[in-house]
Amino acid sequence: MDLALPHDMKRAEAADWQQLGAITAEAFYEDPVNRWIFGTPKTLDAVFPLLARTHYLKHGFCHMIGDGGAAMWLPWGAPSELSVSAMVQLTWALLTTGSPGAIARALDAGDRMQAHHPKEPHLYLFTLGTRLANRGKGLGKALFAPVLAECDRTGTAVYLENSNPDNEGFYRSHSFESQGYFPCGQDRGGQKAPLLQMMWRAPRTPSA
Repeated sequence: MDLALPHDMKRAEAADWQQLGAITAEAFYEDPVNRWIFGTPKTLDAVFPLLARTHYLKHGFCHMIGDGGAAMWLPWGAPSELSVSAMVQLTWALLTTGSPGAIARALDAGDRMQAHHPKEPHLYLFTLGTRLANRGKGLGKALFAPVLAECDRTGTAVYLENSNPDNEGFYRSHSFESQGYFPCGQDRGGQKAPLLQMMWRAPRTPSA
């Protein structure tokens, strides 16, 4: 998706993978689903840069606003599953930094996300977030604006999994609607696995 971006926003390049991943990891430090799967913030610090470098910068497109906010997108028709090389690197990162069972939980969550993924053509939002110090400054809205405007222009739907109930209002304010929920994994130790909320945004007409 070739977009005209505001001057303070850039399309991330291959060399930006570490910064892109670091911003995203910090954005999800307190996220219920990611904490359930990975266990510790240091695992997010290892996992998200890898996902940025091996998959989303290769097959999708990513945006950054300075060192404050970032988003990773995957167009319809792009590979949805990680390559063998990426899986090996991800497994090693989980093995060396994750809490016990992190590998099994990550694989289970990935399978569940694939099973519930819509079959209709759409643009997929993998992550959108900001550094902790940049919350509430409008960076999320700014990261959304050019992409959603282009989706409206081209008649493209957008799908995401909301992993934090606190963010539902933000997504609804951008015309996303809930399509239901599914657990990110199996319950353990008497604790219920957090839910992922499926959210869909139909393209808006100019008069909407």
